[in-house]
Amino acid sequence: MARNHEVTKVQLLLDENGELREPGWSRSLVQKYDRSMIKAPKWRIKEWDYYLVMSDNFAGAFTISDDGYIGLQSVSLLSFGDEPWEHTETILNVLPMGRINLPEDSGVGPTKYMDKRLKMKFDVGRNKRRIRCRFENFYEGKTFECDIILEQPQGDSMVIATPWDKKHAFYYNQKINTMRAGGYMKFDGTVYEFDREKDFGTLDWGRGVWTYDNTWLWGSGNADIDGNSFGFNIGYGFGNTSAASENAIFYNGKIHKLDDVEFHIPDNIMDKWTFTSSDGRFEMDFVPVLDRAACLDYKVIVSDQHQVFGRMSGKAVLDDGTVIEVKNIMCFAEKVHNKY
Repeated sequence: MARNHEVTKVQLLLDENGELREPGWSRSLVQKYDRSMIKAPKWRIKEWDYYLVMSDNFAGAFTISDDGYIGLQSVSLLSFGDEPWEHTETILNVLPMGRINLPEDSGVGPTKYMDKRLKMKFDVGRNKRRIRCRFENFYEGKTFECDIILEQPQGDSMVIATPWDKKHAFYYNQKINTMRAGGYMKFDGTVYEFDREKDFGTLDWGRGVWTYDNTWLWGSGNADIDGNSFGFNIGYGFGNTSAASENAIFYNGKIHKLDDVEFHIPDNIMDKWTFTSSDGRFEMDFVPVLDRAACLDYKVIVSDQHQVFGRMSGKAVLDDGTVIEVKNIMCFAEKVHNKY
């Protein structure tokens, strides 16, 4: 069972030996990431900003990353209608090793990537985030565009600092849920408009030094339930989580920390999944709608991803015992195996 040690002290994330000062979880980035304090080689450092913006009927995902010896800049457009559809387009960069200049704090911007084909920028303002993108020849010669505003609520996020069982390896990650989403995406003559009254975005902000071969599971979703903002983040496979898991419920801006959550994935990934929890506070059924599957195999670099979008139903229990009934909220759960 994962213990849940909360870090509250403002301090540098790493010590003079390049190791985590205090593994655990926190509600914000109280531990300060400083790339220059990392003792591992540059090509082992992995940094990314990933946004997922979802409505009940469609979604967009946006990644700017510098993973040491490779950079992956990607955009996904997903439709959950009668005939679910998705397309992901990725641009690979060889040996960026820090040249993409991702910020050392999620509250600072911009994060940006530009080349002849892709122009993507994530701006950070006061309680707002903005995602702008123009991707030439995104699919079948057609251009993708978006301009999305996320309203970041005052409140808790889910931050985890975990070591790997290898010297100088660590993972520092922040998930910001329940950001109300407005704006639009455009592709192939269709405008996908987000409605801030019911649509949400999530930020996955990651920095660290990873070991070579890893499998992780991650799930996240947001919704309004009876006039209250609700979100969840579940997952494991991100280093040694003996100090803390990243499992949490968000309710009206406050985090409710969970112990272990287990993913039960059927052999046929499009059959119903279930989720169970060691503390009985996250018990869900998940009915898949669309599998965003991607497999890159360059022998040394392998990425086998199944990001499955679907509808979650069940119960989530807050710290005070209040039971939240979850009914058919659109969310995702994924299993990813990487060698990189």
